[in-house]
Amino acid sequence: MSTRREGSPWQGLGAVTTKELADHMGSARMRVLEWLVVLTAAAALYGAIEGIRQTTSTDPFVFLRLFTDAQAPLPSFAALLGFLIPLVAIGLGFDAINGEYNHRTMSRILSQPIYRDALLLGKFLAGLAALGICLVCLWLLVMGAGLILLGVPPSGEEVLRSLAFLCAALAYAGVWLGLALLCSTVFRSASTSALVALGLWLFTAMLWPMLAPAIAQAIAPPDLATLLSGGMDMHTLAWQQALMHASPATLFNDTAITLLSPATRSLGPVFLSQIQGALLGAPLPLSESLAIVWPQFTGLIAAVLVLFTAGYVCFQRQEVRT
Repeated sequence: MSTRREGSPWQGLGAVTTKELADHMGSARMRVLEWLVVLTAAAALYGAIEGIRQTTSTDPFVFLRLFTDAQAPLPSFAALLGFLIPLVAIGLGFDAINGEYNHRTMSRILSQPIYRDALLLGKFLAGLAALGICLVCLWLLVMGAGLILLGVPPSGEEVLRSLAFLCAALAYAGVWLGLALLCSTVFRSASTSALVALGLWLFTAMLWPMLAPAIAQAIAPPDLATLLSGGMDMHTLAWQQALMHASPATLFNDTAITLLSPATRSLGPVFLSQIQGALLGAPLPLSESLAIVWPQFTGLIAAVLVLFTAGYVCFQRQEVRT
């Protein structure tokens, strides 16, 4: 005989989100991750400022260069975020569910008028809110440092482009938070959950870009004439681009490049028909840049939804009684 749930499945969502967010913001783990991000980002920002101080009068997008300029041996601020965001997101979510099991508190929580729906979504929203607070604070620090050290205010388009980049960074963080929650649901051991999530991140960020070209050539081998001429077969290149964009890191990097470098006109191969009549190096309007990266941004959102749904299904099917 089936029983129906009484009340809304989201009852208690606000309480769970508030409690988890307070735990995140007050935890020693979050303090360590925050200092790691702030110190490395400050070093990258200092190098970028030193490199662009001489161009403030000629570059119309000097503030955006704070995000993209690199000073050896450190990468750019945007590239550092692409590396650090997954670490922080995984650090917040790898023990979100299995931690409750290990502390024998899961059955106690669900004995309250709180359904699994509200519990899982509350933990996800709390982690995403903590990541959002950190990203907004970093954005404010970058803009404030640019104002103080460069002595020029950002233009309206620069602010809008940096805010769009901030939204893309939050979506990218949501992907890895969703993966961490999924691993936390599937694996009862917190260490196993963290290792699997970190392993998947390293695979997609470092190994997959090297494997994708080889897989593309195996799926669509280039013809002999193209190989002898030293060119690239377009069918092979199309497969390579599609495989590369299966990685969230590639989606985020493409989004960052297009939004923070207004002169970027294409993320794939550029044909002669695309540049006819165009002034090379001229910046694109924000609307056109957004149109270029819209597939990448929607891909990040879709990945968040797929990973959260997978974790939701696994959590609903688990036995919680101890």
